[in-house]
Amino acid sequence: MLEPNSPELKSFIPVSSDSDFPIQNLPYGVFTKKNLGGDKQIGVAIGDQVLNISELEREGLLRLKDMAFQAPDLNTFIELGESQWKLARKQISLLLREDNPKLRDHKDLQLRCLSPQSEVLMHLPVEIGDYTDFYSSKEHASNVGSMFRDKNNPLLPNWLHLPVGYHGRASSVVVGGTDIFRPKGQIMPPEAEKPILSACKRLDYELEMAYFIGKQNKLGQRVPVETAESHVFGLVLMNDWSARDIQKWEYQPLGPFTSKSFATSVSPWVVPLEALKPFAVKGVVQEPEPLEYLRHSENVCAHYDINLEVYLRNQGGLEQRLSSGNSKGLYWSMAQQIAHHTMTGCNLQVGDLMASGTVSGSEASERGCLLELTWGGQQPIEFGNEQRTFLEDGDTVVIKGWCQGKGYRIGFGDLSGTILPAQD
Repeated sequence: MLEPNSPELKSFIPVSSDSDFPIQNLPYGVFTKKNLGGDKQIGVAIGDQVLNISELEREGLLRLKDMAFQAPDLNTFIELGESQWKLARKQISLLLREDNPKLRDHKDLQLRCLSPQSEVLMHLPVEIGDYTDFYSSKEHASNVGSMFRDKNNPLLPNWLHLPVGYHGRASSVVVGGTDIFRPKGQIMPPEAEKPILSACKRLDYELEMAYFIGKQNKLGQRVPVETAESHVFGLVLMNDWSARDIQKWEYQPLGPFTSKSFATSVSPWVVPLEALKPFAVKGVVQEPEPLEYLRHSENVCAHYDINLEVYLRNQGGLEQRLSSGNSKGLYWSMAQQIAHHTMTGCNLQVGDLMASGTVSGSEASERGCLLELTWGGQQPIEFGNEQRTFLEDGDTVVIKGWCQGKGYRIGFGDLSGTILPAQD
């Protein structure tokens, strides 16, 4: 029998070759019907449809421990562990195959279990207990260091030795499509003697990848780099909105605080790590060689070939691509991040969110935020008849990500957010 990742698999539901959601993907999400409301349901995306797996479980067509898909989020399912993740993926894949009549030939069941994605409202898929954001792109760190410190020596002494990170705010993580209010905060104007309270004037996005922890470690227990990936359930796109002028004033000496805590957006579909395994690649050469607890074995493929794009759309509907890149160029891998995070014995919990930090590449067209694209606002972007240095009210940022297979792609769906004026 063909495995869920087999390129030869076809679904009885039509899926175009450029769809993010072929049968080889099967990402998980939480939804309600737009016009009907009701309890939250767990679904998977297939083509332009959502398959209600909560309903399939009630029908007895999915058999897992603890009726995990009756919960209002994915946490209960994630807690079941890797063997149950694989079992669920196999069962769902089998039900969707073009040669399986069990769901294909039962139109009444399809009416109950399938909904166009345009007719559902997506919710945050996981109850997030904690959130850590890393700083894993050498190109991004180098660009920022060149702008604000020393262009000849942009990286701080620790950067090449450990995955730098900071503790983010979990309560303000929102699902894609949620509007973002322009934040207010303390800003120190140029040449001023004291700060002012003002709406952010240098509002930015950050293109990131993120992942949910699927297996906890006990307090005091370290997770070796060799087994760290087994603690990852799945990945999402992330936009870690940033108030650059607030950040510039507040970040010393402890790093960002209110300049980051006002909102972080994640895409609604969680792509299982298992679906991304065919796109695993080796990472960049790390020099100097990291300490032993962070070293990957020579043949390990710990990074993923995920194409990334960022688009900007204004209130008038004008849309323009700002940048494109790929996550395979990140310096620090997910496994290294987890190994470092737990080296002190920190206990990660199921549902914790971990992020890569801004993903940037070596080319100017691969820079993952406006701070880099406009070089601190000094080089405005031409945007139709307008210019942009940072985001304006009414602007919508759209992030896309996908792995390209032979005749199919494994995608994340769009991650979008629109900027609203600051609240009084």
